Amino acid sequence: MGTGSREENASKEKSIAALDETPDETPSVVVAKENNALQIYSLDDAAARFGLNIGLPLANARAICPQLKVFDADEAADAKTLGDIADWCDRFTPLVGLDPPHGLFLDITGCAHLFGGEAALLRLLCDVLTAQGFAVSAAIAATSVCARTMTRHVHGRIVPDGEEADAVGPLPVIALGADSAITGGLRRAGLKTIGDVASRARHEIAARFGARFTTLLEHALGQGDAPISPRKPLPDYIVEKRFAEPVSTESVISATLSRLAEMLVATMEKQGKGARRLEASFFRTDGAVRVLDVETGQPVTKGAVVDRLFRERLDALSDPLDPGFGFDLIRLSASRTEIVVQQQRDLDAHVHDNDELADLIDRIASRIGGKRVVVHLPQDTHIPERAVLPAPAQHHLAAATQAAWPARAVGEPPLRPLRLFEKPEPIKVPLATVPDGPPRHFTWRRALHAVVRVEGPERIAMEWWKQDGAVLTRDYFRIEDEAGLRFWIFRDGLYDRELIDAEGKPMPANWFVHGLFA
Repeated sequence: MGTGSREENASKEKSIAALDETPDETPSVVVAKENNALQIYSLDDAAARFGLNIGLPLANARAICPQLKVFDADEAADAKTLGDIADWCDRFTPLVGLDPPHGLFLDITGCAHLFGGEAALLRLLCDVLTAQGFAVSAAIAATSVCARTMTRHVHGRIVPDGEEADAVGPLPVIALGADSAITGGLRRAGLKTIGDVASRARHEIAARFGARFTTLLEHALGQGDAPISPRKPLPDYIVEKRFAEPVSTESVISATLSRLAEMLVATMEKQGKGARRLEASFFRTDGAVRVLDVETGQPVTKGAVVDRLFRERLDALSDPLDPGFGFDLIRLSASRTEIVVQQQRDLDAHVHDNDELADLIDRIASRIGGKRVVVHLPQDTHIPERAVLPAPAQHHLAAATQAAWPARAVGEPPLRPLRLFEKPEPIKVPLATVPDGPPRHFTWRRALHAVVRVEGPERIAMEWWKQDGAVLTRDYFRIEDEAGLRFWIFRDGLYDRELIDAEGKPMPANWFVHGLFA
């Protein structure tokens, strides 16, 4: 995998290339199907010494090396492993990009001094990955393409600013990572090294091999660079604590989170910001990373509130936070912030009530999840199941408090049940007054109900501009049976108009119960 820096004059970036299991003496390859044929997907050093290379058909590889060990590629597992390594690399810099299928880009601009310099950082990263059983190739350069090019042929090289062309010049053209057709064309033209290609005029290279390859060459030579796309959005604010010795006790972890919360809030306060989404990342010494996040309904400006929310989140974990052999880094970040709007809080009791309600919602959401705490918003429609929209309370509390609901007539029973069934339940109606009358009896959940009082019908036509005429008109009735139970039922479809078979004859209607009155 390869990396490099985004700017020529900036601190350099690092790249890791080729993550494969440490090989033994027996040549081994991983194969994948390409163009209906098995080809080498990756190989170890022992197989490379036999002259095998990536892209070679498996049949040819067996002819060259009969004792070859072959494994099927698992690209999903490779991608997951690469993602896990990228998570671990977040401890060095928050800007980590993927370079599929086996590479990573790390923008270490302004980060290297935290680890003793570029050389120490490069050595630390490679040593840890090598100890985990991976074969690693890494390089640091002022451009990402230059660093990636170096990792394909040289390991551990740090290219000084302005010396990219001299560093990549002696390398073979295959190190650029261009298409095999372009690489073959360069060799047939007698251009075997990157320096040979760079010595030719750019318009000649572009005319023969295209503008994309020319841009790739210029980036490798340090003449511009492609931007790195981070795999995660960069947070607005970050504070972290590194430990000389791993910590694993709950008291130390909680105290660290409290201090980080105060530091984060103090940093945001200088710019008049408050946090709406926070993430706490716990980096274990074995490379595992655990991330906890909380969201708030209003911008948080107090460290005690942040600390309390994360305590609620930790207490509610179904899978407790396992420190393993300890955490060597704890990071707290604000991934979404907002400008804090100052309000008169001393005299306005309504503001205090809103603050307390929002704080309660945040605490409940941190325990059971924000999607489970909802408010209901009225919708401009007559369709019963669409008249109310559930929405996350953290993000729609203000809209819910200002929502205008239909006024209820004083002294009159409610026109609709407070709660509806998730799906209307079918009922059996042996006899009903045709065409618009209510049933005299109906069976629901194997129980027969005799109708003694009826109100209705309330006719609701479906929204034809949304339904394409597929949903029938409903006639709703408020029904009371002999036991005093009150139901909200409807007939699906109109006699002689919508309920007609292919021969033009009336069809029996389907009846449903949609809710129960209290």
